[in-house]
Amino acid sequence: MNSPRSAAVASTDPLANAILQPITEIAAKLGLAPDELELHGRFKAKLPLSRIDLSRAAGAKLILVSAISPTPAGEGKTTTTIGLADGLSRLGRRAVAVLREPSLGPVFGLKGGATGGGQARVVPHADINLHFNGDFAAVEKAHNLLAAIIDNHLHSRKSPHDLDPLTIRWKRVFDMNDRSLRHIVIGLGGRGSGVPRETGFDITAASEVMAILCLAQSLADLRERLGRIFIGFSRERRPVYARDLRVHGAMAALLREALRPNLVQTLEGTPAIIHGGPFGNIAQGTNSVLATQLGLSLADWVVTEAGFGFDLGGEKFLDLKCRSSGLWPDAVVLVATIRALKYQGGVPVKELLAPNAGAVRKGFANLARHLENVRFFGLASVVVINRFPTDLDEEIALVRELCAELGATAVTSDHFSLGGEGARDAAAAVITAAQSGPRVPKFAYELDAPVEKKIETLARRIYGAGEIAFAPKARADLKTIEELGLAGLPICMAKTQYSFSDQAARLGRPEGFSFTVREIEIAAGAGFLIPICGDLMRMPGLPDVPAAEHIDVDENGDVVGLM
Repeated sequence: MNSPRSAAVASTDPLANAILQPITEIAAKLGLAPDELELHGRFKAKLPLSRIDLSRAAGAKLILVSAISPTPAGEGKTTTTIGLADGLSRLGRRAVAVLREPSLGPVFGLKGGATGGGQARVVPHADINLHFNGDFAAVEKAHNLLAAIIDNHLHSRKSPHDLDPLTIRWKRVFDMNDRSLRHIVIGLGGRGSGVPRETGFDITAASEVMAILCLAQSLADLRERLGRIFIGFSRERRPVYARDLRVHGAMAALLREALRPNLVQTLEGTPAIIHGGPFGNIAQGTNSVLATQLGLSLADWVVTEAGFGFDLGGEKFLDLKCRSSGLWPDAVVLVATIRALKYQGGVPVKELLAPNAGAVRKGFANLARHLENVRFFGLASVVVINRFPTDLDEEIALVRELCAELGATAVTSDHFSLGGEGARDAAAAVITAAQSGPRVPKFAYELDAPVEKKIETLARRIYGAGEIAFAPKARADLKTIEELGLAGLPICMAKTQYSFSDQAARLGRPEGFSFTVREIEIAAGAGFLIPICGDLMRMPGLPDVPAAEHIDVDENGDVVGLM
């Protein structure tokens, strides 16, 4: 949607009837003056980092929205986050939703856009999903600048670093699902075209630069982290970092504007801060520290989300983002859907709409483990059942009954159909949970534990694994990590989002399974290590019928068909 439509337009599409408020009016709700904004048209703006006030932020409430293990279509964490922010606003709270930016990979692939749905959306919908304010492009350019500089050093006879091409770990990135780019050969065509070598592409959301952008707490911190990016070794086995190539300053220059979070609005006019977009199954899966700090500095209630299930995004939010920033949530929302419970109970995707209380009961074991993990971190939880029109009252009642048996609060929310009004009960439950007492940060493992032990702790304590197997490549990576003095870094596990295990087909609550670590990537700039588990790919592929086939522009230049 490039411009707001008149409310007189006869349509059931909430976007067609949306009347957007000027972004200066949205900013005023957060106490921001027009001259504090960097406007990107009438409905989008960059926010000033100078308004971060950590003393004030400490008094605001932070709500983390996570979920049970999802179906391939997702369970509505984004719509729930938006709906809760709108619901809190309707209850008289000064609230803001803080979200990640969409990646074009899912937008044109299987899941479609990432701006919510129904009455629980952030707008302008098309602008946010397609390019937004250029942050993804800046990350992509900064990442690929480093890649180009690396290959220039390989090509140049005057380079002082004598890089060993076989040790270079830095790939290129591209914000699109394109499996054909996973493994490529570059530098063909003779000496003038570079040094031939094998490499590949990751999706931009998996870039270490994206992770750095989302964990940096200032421009100086961003530049320093970029300099710490590990590239590989010289032929004399000397480690080489981005700062050695003197490129981190130029990378920071490309990211200077992207470091500032973006302000938009929900359909109901609630402020929404959107910034950064790391995936939850291959990166930390949450928006930037700066965006969250800004939200807490400007509002009294901040609702944010973390990617995929609590075993991935939720754990990383706590062990990575909170550990490095000092943030800590006041409550956790676990989003559940009847269809996801059936899926975890073994029902095929095509049969999820059929009544099946037995599958709901069986799949509840998955939700139960996520609740146990939330409690392990000492956090209060609210199970929000994201209601679909096809859900049966009997199945919803069963979920609430099973939650009550575990001492958990479960409420339904109809924010998709009714917006903030449909999320009032859920918002009220969140307020109660968040005000139930102070939360003391607790992490899954100690940083000074051996890397192998930290990985095993996550696999056993959070996932329920039995044997932990390290492939030969992972064993070699462990030695390299020790050699570089990086064993004290935390862990960013990369595994399938569909299961607690490293195998997507192991649904429900698997126990005692074998968990395989294939290799361990080093993200020294971001400040964590990435065990790659199972057959996970950092460059997704497109489905047989990608969403791109249904996207177009109409005669008015408006985008249509964008999910």
